[in-house]
Amino acid sequence: MIDISEIDNTWTLFLDRDGVINKRIPGGYVTKKDDFIFLPNVMGSLTNICRKFARVIVVTNQQGVGKGLMTREQLDDIHDYMRDEMGLYKGFVDEVYSACELESDPNNTRKPKPDLALQAQKDFPEIDFKKSIMVGDTDNDIIFGKNLGMKTVLVLSDELGFEEADLEVDSLWEFAEMIIYR
Repeated sequence: MIDISEIDNTWTLFLDRDGVINKRIPGGYVTKKDDFIFLPNVMGSLTNICRKFARVIVVTNQQGVGKGLMTREQLDDIHDYMRDEMGLYKGFVDEVYSACELESDPNNTRKPKPDLALQAQKDFPEIDFKKSIMVGDTDNDIIFGKNLGMKTVLVLSDELGFEEADLEVDSLWEFAEMIIYR
């Protein structure tokens, strides 16, 4: 369970990308910014959320790079576009950490492995995983958060999941409403 009253500006919010911030392409990948479509009310959600958390970090598995469907530079362009658009609404992301390796690569850094969060903590030493929340839409996101001792929020989707999160919501907007107004 998440005690909303505990959350203050010392907490960190970790967000998955596809399915939380933007529309997931079933069976495909967002390979250019024209394919990056923000989910409804995400901009307003981020504007409100950014006022509540010390850090907002995006952690995302992007094996489309490893498959050769896009380059790392193209992925960075997509993330620059995402951050620029958020900035227009006074939202922000401190950093985006992407695991670009193939899932089959034994040395991959993909969620649910902790590598992306550990890199974030190295870059921002004030991050305390016990005072962090992971918001995602897949089992890998929830396992990632739990393994690091974070609170977890599952954004419900068509993806069949088995992991129990601390909280389930229909959208990032619903979570933002809970954080800001309760």
